Amino acid sequence: MRVAPDVINKAWIDSLADADLIEVEARLHAQLAVIERREKKARGDKYALFRGPADLLDAWDRWSRISFATRERSLKTRHTAE
Repeated sequence: MRVAPDVINKAWIDSLADADLIEVEARLHAQLAVIERREKKARGDKYALFRGPADLLDAWDRWSRISFATRERSLKTRHTAE
C-alpha cells in the first residue's frame, strides 16, 4: 500500500504503477467523501464545496490531482456505495 505524501506532485504520481494509482485514488476519494458528508450534514442547503473549510478543500485537491492522473492514463476507478 502506497501512502500519499502531504504534498502530491507530478513526480510522485509518475512514480506510481497503475495499480498503486488506482488504490491511492480510491482511498483519497473515500477520505473526501467522509469530509464532504460531514459538511453537507452540517451546512444543508448552504453547502458549497469551494466555500468549505480547509480540510475539505485539501481533501478535494489531493483527490482531484490523483483522479486527473487516473483519467490521463485511461484507468478505470471504482468507488463503493457510500
